[in-house]
Amino acid sequence: MPDVNVTLAMTQFVPLAADKFDKDKVTPGVLGFLVFAALAVGVWLLMKSMNRHMGKVDFEEAPDPAAERRKATASAPASGSGSASAPTSADPAGDSPKDA
Repeated sequence: MPDVNVTLAMTQFVPLAADKFDKDKVTPGVLGFLVFAALAVGVWLLMKSMNRHMGKVDFEEAPDPAAERRKATASAPASGSGSASAPTSADPAGDSPKDA
């Protein structure tokens, strides 16, 4: 018997809605809003979780081996001979030439 009451209520509301709204216009309604709100809350929770997990990451980049060699060669002649000498490399940037 509850189905009859729902049907009666819907038949009374449909003519009221037909007078107010254009039949060619589609609106999302309450269900569309609820789905959109649920998606927004889900994205917010995922972003919060991602930020928490990214905060736990402890990333330390390995040093560049070429830079370490340059530092070692630059400090070795200065500390070894005790006299000031010109750099042995012809490249002022300290980069070694690349063979093609």
